[in-house]
Amino acid sequence: MKKVLVIGGVAAGLKSAAKVRREDPEAQITVLEKGSLISYGACGMPYYVGGLIADVNEFMKTPAGAMRNPSFFKNVKDIDVRTRMLATAINRSGKTVTVKNLETGEEAELPYDKLVIATGATPVKPPLPGIELGGIHQFWHPDDAAMVRTRIDSGEIKTAVIIGAGLVGMEMAEAFKTRGVDVTVVEMKDQVFPAFLDVEIAGAVAKYATENGIKLLTGEKVERFNGNGVVKEVVTDKRSIPADIVILAIGVKPNVELAKAAGLAIGPTGAIAVNEFMETSDPDIYAGGDCVENTNIVSGKKVFAPMGSTANKHGRIIGENISGKRIKFRGVLNTVVVKVLNLNVGKTGLTEREAKELGYEYVTALVAGPDKPHYMPGSKPISIKLVVDAASRKLLGAQAFGEGEVAKRIDVMAAVLTLGGTIDDLFDIDLGYAPPYSSPIDNVAVAANAVMNKLTGKFKGISALTAKEKMDQGTAVFLDVRSPEEYNQIRIANCRGVKNIPLGQLRNRLGELGKDEEIIAFCKISLRGYEAACTLEGAGFENVKVMEGGIVAWPFACEK
Repeated sequence: MKKVLVIGGVAAGLKSAAKVRREDPEAQITVLEKGSLISYGACGMPYYVGGLIADVNEFMKTPAGAMRNPSFFKNVKDIDVRTRMLATAINRSGKTVTVKNLETGEEAELPYDKLVIATGATPVKPPLPGIELGGIHQFWHPDDAAMVRTRIDSGEIKTAVIIGAGLVGMEMAEAFKTRGVDVTVVEMKDQVFPAFLDVEIAGAVAKYATENGIKLLTGEKVERFNGNGVVKEVVTDKRSIPADIVILAIGVKPNVELAKAAGLAIGPTGAIAVNEFMETSDPDIYAGGDCVENTNIVSGKKVFAPMGSTANKHGRIIGENISGKRIKFRGVLNTVVVKVLNLNVGKTGLTEREAKELGYEYVTALVAGPDKPHYMPGSKPISIKLVVDAASRKLLGAQAFGEGEVAKRIDVMAAVLTLGGTIDDLFDIDLGYAPPYSSPIDNVAVAANAVMNKLTGKFKGISALTAKEKMDQGTAVFLDVRSPEEYNQIRIANCRGVKNIPLGQLRNRLGELGKDEEIIAFCKISLRGYEAACTLEGAGFENVKVMEGGIVAWPFACEK
C-alpha cells in the first residue's frame, strides 16, 4: 500500500490528495494542516466583506452545500485530514516527517513513500513602527474576512487604509467602498497594479477608481502607524491619514523553510524549485501551490506567481504523477483578471515593460470599442493593448480594461499565447458572434488588425503617454474629430493645440490645418481618428498620427 503524505490542506494539497485517491483506491493518504480550516476559497473573501456573499462558510462548501471538513474528506474520499498539525522537519533518508500536534504539544514521526509539500505563502508584514497595533490586519484567511465584516457591520469602521494597490488591495478597496467606508489606498510604486499593468493602462484604471470615490496615493511610502493600542493613523512620507482599520496587502512570500531545511533546491525566485512534473530535487517529494516557482510560457523565465487557479492545476498534476503518470505542467502566463467596482481589468503574457527588459523587438497597439454592438442594451466600452514580436508576429502579451466584458477577451488571448500563436491567428479564430455577446469583428480581432496595420505602416498610432508629452510641449496639433455635442460633453483637460473638426466636415476644412504641422487625430475610441488620418494622408499631409484608444482610454484628466 502506497503511503502518500501531504503537508498543507488548502488548494494544491487537497487537490493532489483527491486526485491520488481517484487514481489509486488503495493508497493510504494523510493530509497535515497547521490551521483549523481546510480547503477554503480565499479569493472570494473581499466579496464577503463587501456583502455580496452572505456566509463566510460558503468558502468551505462544495457546490452541493457540503462542508469540506475532515469528516467530509474521510467519508467521501477516504482521506485522513489532520488539522492543527504542524510539520516541523523532513527526514529524506528515512522518509519520515516530524509532526507536532499544536493542541497537545505531542510530536510524532509519520512515514511516506511520496511526499507533497503544499505549504503556501505568507503575507509580507513590514517591520514598521506601530505594526503590532490592533486593527492592522493581513487578509489571508477566512477568519480575517469574518473579523473585518463584523467590524463593518457593527459600525465601528468609518475610515480604512489599505497598504498596496495590487489584487488584494484593490479588491478590498472595492469592498470597503461598497459598504460605505471611506477608503484610501497607499502604494509605494508610481501606479496601481504595478506587477502586471503598463503605465498608461494603470493610469486609466486609477482615473476610474479615483472618479468613483477610491482615494489613491501612489508613489507614497508608509513610515509608521500611530495609535494607543489600536491603530488610529497611518503616517506616510507625505501625510497622515486617519484609519479605523488598516489592511496590509503588499504581497506574499513563499513558505520554503521546511523544504530548505530538508536540503531541497530553492529556485532563483526564492520559491521551491520544481521540474515540469512538479518534482522537487528529491524525486519522491513533490511541491505545488504558492510555495513553488513557475516557468513563464512566453519568456521561459522562472517566476513567482501565486494564484489559486495555478495551485489547483499543480495539485491535479501532482496527483497524476504520484499515481504513476508523467504529466507535464507547461507553465503560466501570469494571467490576471480583477474587478474594481464596475471596471474590469485583465492581463496575460508579457507587459510592454517586461518585453523591453527581455530584449524583444516589439510593437504595441491599443484599441478601444464597445464590447457588443452599440445598439445593444448594456453595451460598454473596453480597451485592449497588444504586445507583439515584430519579426515573428507572435503575440507576447495583452492587457484590457473597461466596463464591458474583458475576461473572455483575456482568455482568448491567453489561449493564443499558450499555443504560441500570432496576431494572424488571433484574427483568424472563428469566435462566436451574436449581438448580445460581441460585434461581428470582435475586439481582439480589431486589436490584431491594428498591429497588422502598424507593421505595414498603414496605421501610425502613438500611445496616450507619448501624446501627453507632445501636448505638454505644445509641439503638435490635436485634431478631435468628434461632433460638437460629444466635444462639449467631455474633452481632454488643458489640451494645448486642440482643434475640433468633425470627421464629416474634415474634407471641406483641410485649409484650417497646416501640412507642415504634426497632426494627432483622435475621437472617442479613435476609429474616426484613424479615418481622419487616412483622409489627411490622402490629401498630402505627411506627419499625421492617431492617438490610440481615444478619449475612452485617455489615462489623464478630462473636463466636462
